[in-house]
Amino acid sequence: MSHTPVNRHPPAFARVRAGERGSTSIQMVILMPALFAVMFLGMQAALIYHARTLAIASAQEGARAAGVENGTTAAGITTARTYLAQTAGDALTSSTVTSTRTATTATVTVRGVALSVLPGWRPAITQSASVTVERITRTTGPFPDPDQSGGGNPDV
Repeated sequence: MSHTPVNRHPPAFARVRAGERGSTSIQMVILMPALFAVMFLGMQAALIYHARTLAIASAQEGARAAGVENGTTAAGITTARTYLAQTAGDALTSSTVTSTRTATTATVTVRGVALSVLPGWRPAITQSASVTVERITRTTGPFPDPDQSGGGNPDV
C-alpha cells in the first residue's frame, strides 16, 4: 500500500493571518463606492459630450440654412429643430433654438439640458454656430469677368 504525504500547511493564498479576518469585506466597502463613482462620472461625461455634439451639429445645420442667399432666421430655427427632433431623443431635452442674421453673418444658438445619471443635476448645454451669409458681389480689380472673351488671369 502506498502512502500519500499529507500537506500540513495550507497554500499561501489560503492562510489567514491573525487580525486580518474580514479584511476583504472592508476593502470592498471602501473600493466599491469609489469604483461606482468613477464609473458614473465616466458615463456622465459621455452623456454631456454627446449632448454637446448634438447641439453643435444642430446649430451648424441651422446656421447653414439661415446663411444661404435668400435664407431667413426662421429657416435656420426650423432646420435646427428638425435636426434635433430626428437625432437627439432623450440626450438633449428642454431645447430652445434662437437665430440672428445680419448682412454678413448668420448665427444659430441651441440650448438644452443633457441627460443625467445623477439625480437632481441638470447640466445645461449651449452651443452656437455662425456662418458667412451668401451674397452676390461684383468683381473688381485687375481680373476681368471670366465669362467675357479674353477673361481669366492676365498674368498666366
